Amino acid sequence: MPENITNEQLFEFMTKMYGEMQEGFGQLNSRMDNMEGEIKKTNAKIDHEVIPKIDVLFDGHKQNADKLDRIEKEVSKYEEIILRRIK
Repeated sequence: MPENITNEQLFEFMTKMYGEMQEGFGQLNSRMDNMEGEIKKTNAKIDHEVIPKIDVLFDGHKQNADKLDRIEKEVSKYEEIILRRIK
């Protein structure tokens, strides 16, 4: 550190640096607050819009799978009859 810097100049420099750091922290806090708000909105959208749609899709898939099982059982009955006639 140069010897020609006075205590007053050093204090002014440190005060300036402190002020800049506080301003940076304030901006960072503001950005984090905005991000938290966006995350809350996204979570609410997922809870109220996306999850119900997924539930509906799952229910539809289950219904289709049940129908396919019933159809498969019916087809297998006729399949046995057809195979007996072929032999």
